[in-house]
Amino acid sequence: MTLRIAVVQRDFPVGDVDGNAERVIQAAAEARALGSDLVVLPELCLTGYPPEDLLYRRGFVEHTLLALQRIAESITGIDTLVGHPMPVSDRLYNAVSWIRDGEIIARYFKQALPNYAVFDEKRYFDAGRDPVTVTLNGVRVGLLICEDIWEQEPARKAAAHGCDVLVIPNASPFHENKRLNREQALAHRATETGLPIVYANLVGGQDELVFDGRSFAIHPDGEVIGPTSMYSDGLFQFGFYGGRIHAVDWEPDGPEDQLTAIYQTLVRGTRDYVRKNGFQRVLLGLSGGIDSGLTAAIAVDALGADNVQAVMLPSRHTSQLSLDLAREQAEILGIDYQVVSIESAFEVYLDELAPVFAGAEPDITEENIQARIRGNMLMAISNKSGAMLLTTGNKSEVAVGYCTIYGDMCGGYNPIKDCVKTRVYALAEYRNQLSPAVPQGIIDRPPSAELAPDQKDEDSLPPYPVLDEILARYVEQDESVESIAADFDHETVRKVARLVLINEYKRRQSAPGCRVTPRAFGRDRRYPITNAWHDKN
Repeated sequence: MTLRIAVVQRDFPVGDVDGNAERVIQAAAEARALGSDLVVLPELCLTGYPPEDLLYRRGFVEHTLLALQRIAESITGIDTLVGHPMPVSDRLYNAVSWIRDGEIIARYFKQALPNYAVFDEKRYFDAGRDPVTVTLNGVRVGLLICEDIWEQEPARKAAAHGCDVLVIPNASPFHENKRLNREQALAHRATETGLPIVYANLVGGQDELVFDGRSFAIHPDGEVIGPTSMYSDGLFQFGFYGGRIHAVDWEPDGPEDQLTAIYQTLVRGTRDYVRKNGFQRVLLGLSGGIDSGLTAAIAVDALGADNVQAVMLPSRHTSQLSLDLAREQAEILGIDYQVVSIESAFEVYLDELAPVFAGAEPDITEENIQARIRGNMLMAISNKSGAMLLTTGNKSEVAVGYCTIYGDMCGGYNPIKDCVKTRVYALAEYRNQLSPAVPQGIIDRPPSAELAPDQKDEDSLPPYPVLDEILARYVEQDESVESIAADFDHETVRKVARLVLINEYKRRQSAPGCRVTPRAFGRDRRYPITNAWHDKN
């Protein structure tokens, strides 16, 4: 028994039903030309993943079914697995249809519906119950969809139904260590069922989520075939013969380096968000600091230097070092660079507000005015040029509210939103190993917002290595203040926890950004803004 399975690892944009249908038809033709017997598309490839509340639009679901029928009528000579929503009476299922020579010969409904972290499929779908097995070239192929493989029961049912190999269409987004998590989960299912498994994953950015591909196969003895290269768009063939799976004409990816994986995710997520939302160019404020420095490098790698515009917006508190480093980086990256002073605008604000502020000492108010002038100017340039404004706040700052709403938080997308400050430094060092991108002077200097004389971040915050560890445990692992305080100063932990809680309102109004950790702000972590829990941690 011999079966050649083609895995389609490509981007299927959310909502582009007609375009996705054409992508399916084209992929089937390519796979047929390569001699494949079966072509596997990602989960919900017709709608893109996740379609979210588009699924409540009756016309959207109906149009998807018409596209499915068009696909079925267009494909001959190769069996094809297509993912789509499927209404049955008053229920909706996450389905995959098996197409053969113009007909749908089988249909499988996803049984395990994820309803945690970034997933809320129970909001839209009902769960299937029954296994499906289809015979092709004498090989009995069992079907599962994504989350089904993370639970025991769906795979157990498929094995009991009688199959030789399991094929799994997926839409599994990246976060750090996800490759290892997937391989461990599939190893359990392969061992339990005694079946080899082919795992086919989606590629591409969708708002905060970035799907990394890295399709692979695994045997019951734990041998992994693959994965395919991260973010590689293409078609990859697996051969099934002699009871085992083999890579056909492609080289498996090597060991994973976490910084490489995260940086590639930031680049792919930024590129897809900008392009899919109809923009060609981006704009950012380049301050001579580490956050804007890393963001500029990501933007250039994502879109090309010709499509990145940087603006330095100095005030009376901006050091000559910042001016020099910003210009140096712009020259290294080869990007458009301009200097627009905010000093005269700041003077006007202070003069006009002097009667209202009479008798009050300068404080954070004057700092925020500078940030908001910068945000206003950058948005004006964005409007005039048509370039999307990238904001540059890291996860440490976003977590504790060390950012100005309607100021440095202005922007359409934030590539580093889910990267804590210490990771920002590590990523800058990593990027410089590839080619010069972030001047060493930016990496070496103490971080400062430069909104007041001789200001340093550590005047207001704990040292970043301490802050980031506290945030990892409090935000990403949901540890209690008391538990974390066993390893840190108790008052420092309480202060950080309080800042995280009271700044939820800011985060709700912030730009989306790439998710790279298992617990990002936004889709992952949903806290009430109005919240009396502050003193009970």
